[in-house]
Amino acid sequence: MLKQRVITALILLALLLPALFAKSAWPFAALTLVAFGAAGWEWSRLNGGTALSVPFGIVLGLACAGAWLSGWATMPPSAVWWVAALLWVVGGVWVLRRGVSAWPQVPTGVRLALGLVLLWTAWLALVHARAIGINFLLSAFCLVWAADIAAYFGGRAFGRRKLAPAISPGKSWEGVWSGMAGALVLALAWAAIEPSFAVDSKSLFTALHERVGFVLAGCAVVFLVAMSVVGDLFESLVKRSAGAKDSSKLLPGHGGILDRVDGLLPVFPIALALVML
Repeated sequence: MLKQRVITALILLALLLPALFAKSAWPFAALTLVAFGAAGWEWSRLNGGTALSVPFGIVLGLACAGAWLSGWATMPPSAVWWVAALLWVVGGVWVLRRGVSAWPQVPTGVRLALGLVLLWTAWLALVHARAIGINFLLSAFCLVWAADIAAYFGGRAFGRRKLAPAISPGKSWEGVWSGMAGALVLALAWAAIEPSFAVDSKSLFTALHERVGFVLAGCAVVFLVAMSVVGDLFESLVKRSAGAKDSSKLLPGHGGILDRVDGLLPVFPIALALVML
């Protein structure tokens, strides 16, 4: 299993890194469009739309391509981020409070439409973050990754109180707090060393600091970590309601696309909404 995970990770890096650091943003947009189309296929299969899974993935890909051709990757309507933020903050918390058993009771069409909107806005946010600059994009990625790593080790060392045992038994409140602490340390370190390097853009942390000040920027980082947890739990809830361990087997040793991006889905559109404050 470990060998399989490593091989898959190396192949993904071989595809991602050249697209990420290309002079133009379109290779990254094209690569992520394919990935999100596959994520749409997974979402449809998990939500009662197995017969529609391929068309659903194609429709999502076409919606992303349409946004790219319309120029929204560089100049998106600001309302998009606020709609996505509202859906994640209000809708995500509402779904988690209702629990696993309530999710299949939501009409299939509503679940598919919700997935289409959430995945499309997340893709657009990713591509727009890349258009802003690699430094901005990587800082947002690293916020989620640092929180995940800190939460894992903090949860193993100090975890006592379960966060959502019916959805994800392995997560604890202590892990969440550790993840928030880890993200804050990363934010402080990144903002401190950023002026010493020639970067193509401000990081998410510097942008937040300049917009809302030091204290509120810290609060924003904590909030983004909390929303990454909501994204993670939401995907776990959907999988558990469908009786699936992974969203798919597209990534050997890692599960599916949704398994790898669940925490990122709410973070990018909400981060862009916050830096507009």
